[in-house]
Amino acid sequence: MLQSPTPKKRRRGRLFRFSSALVVLLAVAGYLLVQYVTGGRGGPGCKVVSGKDDGQAYEFSQEQTMNAATIAAVGTGRGMPERAVTIALATALQESQLVNIQHGDLDSLGLFQQRPSQGWGTKKEILDPTYAAGVFYEHLSKVDDYQQLPLTVAAQRVQRSGYPEAYAKHEPEATLLSAALTGQAAATLTCQGLPDTTQTAVGPDAVRAALVRDFGRTVLKETGAEVTGGGSASKESKSKSKAKAKSTPAPSASASGGSSTVTLPVGSGSTRTGWQLAHWAVANSSVLHIERVSYAGREWAAGSADDPWHSTAAKASAGVRIVTSRQGGEK
Repeated sequence: MLQSPTPKKRRRGRLFRFSSALVVLLAVAGYLLVQYVTGGRGGPGCKVVSGKDDGQAYEFSQEQTMNAATIAAVGTGRGMPERAVTIALATALQESQLVNIQHGDLDSLGLFQQRPSQGWGTKKEILDPTYAAGVFYEHLSKVDDYQQLPLTVAAQRVQRSGYPEAYAKHEPEATLLSAALTGQAAATLTCQGLPDTTQTAVGPDAVRAALVRDFGRTVLKETGAEVTGGGSASKESKSKSKAKAKSTPAPSASASGGSSTVTLPVGSGSTRTGWQLAHWAVANSSVLHIERVSYAGREWAAGSADDPWHSTAAKASAGVRIVTSRQGGEK
């Protein structure tokens, strides 16, 4: 005959069931927390590799990469050096994982977790990645000798974080991203480039608008234009942009079948600028429905982040060619 469980065994059974339920609840809570912090974004869709052929590589979502490209473009548009871009990227990786989150500690917001109550701008401004990057660089430029300081120290003098040592752990990945997104390392960024079906603004006009948003109007060779979204460019960077604008022809666009091509002329000796524009286009490929990007005899095609830039049989053009799908955009 079966014996009824003793009170001690019943207590153990209840404790086991309670512990199991607690583990499940903690797992669910952890998942929801990650979704809350990251905004529920998908997995990796882009990869950046070292230009030194040392096997170093990092993966990011398409959204993270697009935000990183904006941060880099705003920096170079303001005449900031590559080190400044690395500092900004490492900071955003720590503060928001390069996701434009609408929440944080107290009233912190956006890529850099900037606070309206501390004078960083309005909520709307801070949630504009271009503005957020611009105001970060504005503060960084006021830090004496920031290029010679350890990254953690430079970032902390801007952010005033309660955990200043945390920035350092992101320096390796920020360094690779910076090298790619400032054009220092050629053909080192790839993305899946799967079209974002929620976007309707695609085609040449959308590409031009996004370029102006991130780089400023000088990227379209409009002499004397200011950097948009993050304040005015410095007098020195303006004068450099003016000189460059006068010597470089304007972008052109053409259409064929269901796609359009935007060509961004790149002057001789400006290979780094060319690769920055090419990588920027790849980083924005999903939202702008970009199918192919070619520059300097190399081409990227949407479809797989694992495929490297490949050599093309076509003669290398003097500029960056961006082929966009017209589906959902221009008619």
